[in-house]
Amino acid sequence: MGYSEFDRERYVSEPAKRPGRTEFARDRARVLHSAALRRLAAKTQVAVPWASDFPRTRLSHSLECAQVGREIGGALGADPDLVETACLAHDLGHPPFGHNGENALNELAASSGGFEGNAQSFRILVRLEPKTISDQGLSAGLNLTRATLDASIKYPWAVGENEKLPTKFGVYQDDIAHFNWAKSASNLTDKKFSKPLEAQIMDWSDDVAYSVHDFEDALQAGLISVNAFRDDIEKLWDSSADENLPNLTQSEFENGLDRLQALSCWPNNFDGSHSAMARLKDLTSQLIGRFAHGAELATRAKYGDAPLTRYEANLVVPQNERVEVALLKAISAHYIFRAQSSLDRYERERTLIQRLFSALSENAPKYLDRNFQLSWQEASSDHEKVRVIVDQIASLTDPAVDLLLAKIDGN
Repeated sequence: MGYSEFDRERYVSEPAKRPGRTEFARDRARVLHSAALRRLAAKTQVAVPWASDFPRTRLSHSLECAQVGREIGGALGADPDLVETACLAHDLGHPPFGHNGENALNELAASSGGFEGNAQSFRILVRLEPKTISDQGLSAGLNLTRATLDASIKYPWAVGENEKLPTKFGVYQDDIAHFNWAKSASNLTDKKFSKPLEAQIMDWSDDVAYSVHDFEDALQAGLISVNAFRDDIEKLWDSSADENLPNLTQSEFENGLDRLQALSCWPNNFDGSHSAMARLKDLTSQLIGRFAHGAELATRAKYGDAPLTRYEANLVVPQNERVEVALLKAISAHYIFRAQSSLDRYERERTLIQRLFSALSENAPKYLDRNFQLSWQEASSDHEKVRVIVDQIASLTDPAVDLLLAKIDGN
């Protein structure tokens, strides 16, 4: 069926500015030129970005995710610009210090609806990123098309609506009107818990990109040893937390490791030499191709060769590929996220977030960015004021937290 005018509609009507450019290409340009995307260059992915010149940041991860998603989407007949935009936008709401900062802000904002990086991404797209103002004088954020907004929603429900994933949600109550508008596809029977094909591609591309590249970064930095995986397989299995594999067995995990180690490009011995790094890069290329192509073939096998878009199909990811991605994610979780050095850093980062939240709350609107100062002054309740403080902190880069605290402490 392709995409309809309904799919291309914007929350606030805007005439085209450039003949010949599609509405989805227009969406892609808006996200690419956004300040929120630029800020990801100084936000943690796995390792602290400035600890060396090698680790990936949230920005480089988002770009790599977008490349994977664009290729999968194009192969299945979805609009490549639409899928790429959803991938570029998926991490816009991540606060400083990655998931650690996300957890800290969620605790601090518990009385005001909590904090979730995916819900914050949606909030940026529909409200916080300045681009379009409605006739009523309200911000519509980047004012993306309905189909692109819908594709950007990883968790299509509000806080407390999904008992299986109680800590995950895709929208705050403050932004529910935009959410309902984006999900108002006429052929949906369960709008909140349904995801279009493009959102499923974004989700899988995210998993593929960060599982493979986090593994690459960790091996390159000497944080993991491939020779330890077999002995630590039980610990790795315990570290797995893939929401798509709730009943994953240790035997499946071991079989997944067998398949990966049987690959001709698997780095059985990594010594950091030029040839070893080239072999590692070949591994990342082959793994991404393996996971992306596996989903493409399985989806085509179920739905045929016609172009697939929106709610016409679901992305089919074979079990073996899901297990292998879960294994790579578990390697990062066990050897990096749970390492004592990481735990010590997490504690310091949480303390910084807590101190900044207290300092801003006590001094607001002073020290807030100008746009947040105005939002704080217009807030009509404590809930709204807390949300403004959270929006301010979430927008900051990792080093900006230290800089703002130093500014406050110095006055």
